[in-house]
Amino acid sequence: MLRDTDLVSIQEVRAKVEEAYAAFQELRRLPQDRIDAIVEAMGEAARANAQRLAELAVEETGYGNAKDKLAKNLLCADLLPRTIRGMKTVGILRDDPEKKLIEIGTPVGVVAAILPTTNPTSTAIYKSIISIKAANPVVVSPHPRAKACTCETVHIMTQAALAAGAPKGSIQCIQNATMEGTEALMRHPRTSVILATGGAGIVKAAYSSGKPAYGVGPGNVPVLLDASADVTEAVAKVVAGKSFDYGTVCSSEQTIVAPASLREAVLAALKRNRAFLCTGEQGKALAKLLIAPNWRINANCVGQAPTKIAQMAGFEIPSETSILVAEIGGVGKEHPLSMEKLSPVLSVLFVPDWEQQVRACQAILKFGGLGHTCVIHARDDARIREYGLRMPAFRVLVNTPAPQGSTGITTSVFPAMTLGCGAMAGNATSDNVSPLHLINVKRVAYVVRTPEEAFGAQAPEAGSVGAAVQRFLAQRGLASPAPAPVSAPTAAIVDRFLASRGKPAPAPPPAPVASCGCGTPAPAPAPAPAQPPEPPVQITDFVCEADVRTALHQSRKIYIGPKSIVTPAAHELANQHGILVVAQRS
Repeated sequence: MLRDTDLVSIQEVRAKVEEAYAAFQELRRLPQDRIDAIVEAMGEAARANAQRLAELAVEETGYGNAKDKLAKNLLCADLLPRTIRGMKTVGILRDDPEKKLIEIGTPVGVVAAILPTTNPTSTAIYKSIISIKAANPVVVSPHPRAKACTCETVHIMTQAALAAGAPKGSIQCIQNATMEGTEALMRHPRTSVILATGGAGIVKAAYSSGKPAYGVGPGNVPVLLDASADVTEAVAKVVAGKSFDYGTVCSSEQTIVAPASLREAVLAALKRNRAFLCTGEQGKALAKLLIAPNWRINANCVGQAPTKIAQMAGFEIPSETSILVAEIGGVGKEHPLSMEKLSPVLSVLFVPDWEQQVRACQAILKFGGLGHTCVIHARDDARIREYGLRMPAFRVLVNTPAPQGSTGITTSVFPAMTLGCGAMAGNATSDNVSPLHLINVKRVAYVVRTPEEAFGAQAPEAGSVGAAVQRFLAQRGLASPAPAPVSAPTAAIVDRFLASRGKPAPAPPPAPVASCGCGTPAPAPAPAPAQPPEPPVQITDFVCEADVRTALHQSRKIYIGPKSIVTPAAHELANQHGILVVAQRS
């Protein structure tokens, strides 16, 4: 019997999204305590199975090692539930009597969770928990090469959620995963939001789906080792981060940038941490092996042990080696190992001084890691702060291994496996994605002032916008007219606005009669020149967070129409600053 796998996958997606949508009708009505009980049960089940799931992931994908995959599973099954315990996501989130404002959490709907092959079980735990915490059902699309371990993880989460009172269909996994099925999941009319983790292609597809999406960019993490740092301690932490799960985490360290004066100390510290220092020829062999001519990472090297990678490159290393280290002479295409490697291979770059260190770290981020993560090891707080201000990255980690710091294991950032890279990398958010990214906030706002009070009690100056506003309000009987005259240009603007609403423009006040001193009225002044017509309003069809930030910087509004698309991050930021204006197309 012939089977078209793509059609089977698409049909499965359609059925499961409909089931998820039906579950959403019940899930959205559950109170916070019921939601929290379900999440606690999911975390408990994931913790109980964390070791087995880690072993399944390594067995199926061949990436990483079970010890570190266990740590990632526990990050999502233990630290994450503890962090969100007490977080309000449904019902009344905040009641501010002083401002007479009530904020209500509203779930967004069906979540499409696209998973990677590098972190298949931990990401499944993470996305299931944050979706349910926000009262949203989730449909998981596993990577085809990690289908078995991902679906097993989702099965464990599903059984725990159902036993705790979740509606049937709240958590599901696509058994027949294909690219076509994933596309159908992202574009399904019932899908409300997409959580996409994976390569650049799948993230681009998510943002092109027409749905709100949280995707992440690649990581190419520079590590600035400052002259003030404890070299022994700093290098030990770098090796711990670089070797973690054989470098499969996108926030793993990629290049140490250190002052030339510390070269011998840094290399000696690397050797003490069982790093293998490659010769120039071995470094070239690594670059040729790891980086394809099209500047893609060799998939056969992702998450492999350092001994295996060295053997593939044509040389032998001690079996106890922790990572491979290659010294490079700069950043960019002339130096292939200055890019992300997704393996236990670390580059080292020595430069003359602090300024050159900062610039090299900026260049590394721009060479494939913009917006993601960077690290500094230092004891000089002034330099730490300067580094934080100058780096084009949204996670600036201090004195910690990078994977553990960026995901919230060793720092106070939100525990997450989806790390946003912000508008500079084409992402909807720069945050570690949390349940709060999966809810909308409804606001109940009571009247707190009159329109006249909103624009100030003092009479505005003649010709000011405030005078024009008061004149407009006076026409509506909402305020007394401004005592000062309005300039002709401003009056013309208000008159045109009233005319567009079908209201007659108010009659202009009689011109004052001046005297020349001899009892004869002075001649009337010449009429003011006609003002040019106002330019038509330009309606924007698509607004992202970067557009809002640009408008804020330029102190201007963004006009949108009924069919305009506004990303969630853009909507939230715009609401805070009153940037968006709804206009009708002329």
